[in-house]
Amino acid sequence: MSNLLSVNNIAFTILGYPMSYVEFIGTVFYLGSVWLIAKRNILTWPVGIISVLLYMALFYQIRLYSDTLEQVYYLGASIYGWWIWYRSPRENGLISDVVYSNINKLIVWALVTFIVSLPVGWLMARVHVFLPSIFPDEASFPFLDALTTVMSFSAMWLMARKKVESWVYWIVVDVVGIWLYFAKDVKFISLLYVVLFVMAINGLRMWHKSMQDALSEDRILKANILN
Repeated sequence: MSNLLSVNNIAFTILGYPMSYVEFIGTVFYLGSVWLIAKRNILTWPVGIISVLLYMALFYQIRLYSDTLEQVYYLGASIYGWWIWYRSPRENGLISDVVYSNINKLIVWALVTFIVSLPVGWLMARVHVFLPSIFPDEASFPFLDALTTVMSFSAMWLMARKKVESWVYWIVVDVVGIWLYFAKDVKFISLLYVVLFVMAINGLRMWHKSMQDALSEDRILKANILN
C-alpha cells in the first residue's frame, strides 16, 4: 500500500508528464466530488473523503505542508458536511436550501480569512525549524500557500453550511492554484485547477439558480395563500 501511495509509483506518462497512481486516483475522486456538490448531491462527501486521504499523501511528499495540513481539516469538514447535509431537507434526493450569507457575515469571513493567513504563513515558513523530524525541508511559497489554505478552510465550512458564496472562494483558490502547482512542476494538478475553475463557475451558477428558484416558489406560495 505504501508503494501505491508513493509519488514515484508511476501509472502512466502523458505529454511527457509522469502520472503517479496517488495523483491520478486522487484527481478522479476529487473531480467526482466537485461534480456531485455542484449538483447538491450528498454523495459528494464520501467521494471527497477518499480524495482527501490520497491528496494528503501526495502533498506531504512534494513538501506543500500547508496543503498537507489542509487535508486533515478537509477530512473533518467532510464528515461534518456529510452530517449536516444528511439532516437537511432534500428534493428529489438533492439538497434544496442553499442560501447566501448576509453582507455583514460576508465581510467578517473575508477579514478573518486574510488576518488568519498571515500567522499561518509565518508558521509554515518556519515549520521545518520547529518540527524538523516531521517537515525536513523548507516549505515552498509559504505565505501564498497559507492564504489559499485559509481560503479553502473558509470555503469548505461555508459549503458544508450550504452557502452559495463558498463558490466565490473556490474560484479565487483555483486561480492561484493554477499558477502555484505549475511552479511546483505538478503540471497535472495545475491543469486540474483549470478544470476546477470552470466547474466552480458552473457550481456558483447552479447554486445561485437553485436559490432563486426556491425564492420564486416561496413568493408564489405566499401569493396563493394571500389570495
